[in-house]
Amino acid sequence: MHVYTDGSVQVNHGGTEMGQGLHTKVAQVVADELGVPLARVLVTASATDKVPNASATAASSGTDLNGKAAQAAARTVRDNLAAFVSGLDGCGAGAVEFRAGQVISPSVTRAFAEVVKAAYANRIQLWSDGFYRTPRIHYDKATLTGRPFFYFAYGAACSEVAIDTLTGEYRVLAVDILHDVGRSINPAIDIGQIEGGFIQGMGWLTTEELVWNEHGALTTKAPSTYKIPTAADLPAHFKVHLWPEPNAEDTIFRSKAVGEPPFMLAVSVWEALRNAVAAARADGQPVRMDAPATAERVLRALRSVA
Repeated sequence: MHVYTDGSVQVNHGGTEMGQGLHTKVAQVVADELGVPLARVLVTASATDKVPNASATAASSGTDLNGKAAQAAARTVRDNLAAFVSGLDGCGAGAVEFRAGQVISPSVTRAFAEVVKAAYANRIQLWSDGFYRTPRIHYDKATLTGRPFFYFAYGAACSEVAIDTLTGEYRVLAVDILHDVGRSINPAIDIGQIEGGFIQGMGWLTTEELVWNEHGALTTKAPSTYKIPTAADLPAHFKVHLWPEPNAEDTIFRSKAVGEPPFMLAVSVWEALRNAVAAARADGQPVRMDAPATAERVLRALRSVA
């Protein structure tokens, strides 16, 4: 992380931004630590010439890892500036606050850029790096014991569907989701991730059918050969609420990973379809319906008795 004499901040981290809002969250973390507006923080493109051997951006751990590392870097620079200001104003470094683009000591309030420029003139280090590794995780493959995960995320979904008993076609009418993201760094991003993950899971369980030919080759290789969800498949009633409790573990701002866990909440759509088939048949028999629950499989389940 670099702080420039005009008060702007540049950050680079090892995570890959793939639309999950990672750059935005990392910028928020740095802006919060330095007490500057978010617009003053620029996250540059991830590259191995800057962060070699970075951890894979997978398992929804991007913000957990890179957010904590960026926070450590920002705190180092903030502590350097606080020590500099405390020497100017004759106070303890702990009494210096960084808030709303200003650096506030018990006696003087200065603009952040003003403090940075003065610190540069006094040869104070205005850059730093940060490193983070998830604590308390370990696993022994030989004994199958240990703690492979730092924490767990939880969620619940309720889905309502309607099926056409003559064709097997169906619509998802309503979905309500309550998901645990800890103390959200950015609720708008997190809700979007939950919505997107749920719809992706819905496609996985209802329309994205894999087909192999007689030679064992997969013929459904792309969206042109299998059916993925579109905007028209979103339920008219689609509500997402965030569980308000912070993460009990010391994650970045007590948040939780949110990219992939909501994917599994789409099981509620598949179960709703099974329940709808059972209600339509009204025979009291178990419903056998493989995933994905295509219209053909729903119709087959309507016409068969387990």
